[in-house]
Amino acid sequence: MSGLSIRRAKRGDLAALIAIFAADDVGGHGDTLHPAALPSYQKAFEELADSPDECLYVAEQDGEVVGTFQLGFRYSLPDRGALKATLEAVQVRPAERGQGIGGKLVRFAIAEARRKGAHSLSLTSNNARRDAHRFYERLGFQNTHRGYKLFLD
Repeated sequence: MSGLSIRRAKRGDLAALIAIFAADDVGGHGDTLHPAALPSYQKAFEELADSPDECLYVAEQDGEVVGTFQLGFRYSLPDRGALKATLEAVQVRPAERGQGIGGKLVRFAIAEARRKGAHSLSLTSNNARRDAHRFYERLGFQNTHRGYKLFLD
């Protein structure tokens, strides 16, 4: 895994990111490589790029995007107004899974959340991702809450 770097995503990374998300058959997000979906991805990327509170990162190895995650920050009045971080969309390209890239991504996110002074770092994980649950627990995350989702469209 020599030469792995983690950096903020650039517009030129979008095709590789879409391919990583489309290869995920567990998430159920409906990500696709179909050209008709590209404007939606482009709009979301621009919103993320312009947000002071959200950041999309990529893991790059040998000039190729092999992983990604999104890190967001918000203040919350409970916990005495603490800054809280949220980790989302941790994904590694299927061919590179099992090489420690995901661990490096999450440890980078933890360090970044600490650097910015966050009180906590939260994430949710699909119930079907049992391997991911063990992965996060090995990295120190605790299963403290139960999550719910209401689909609005």
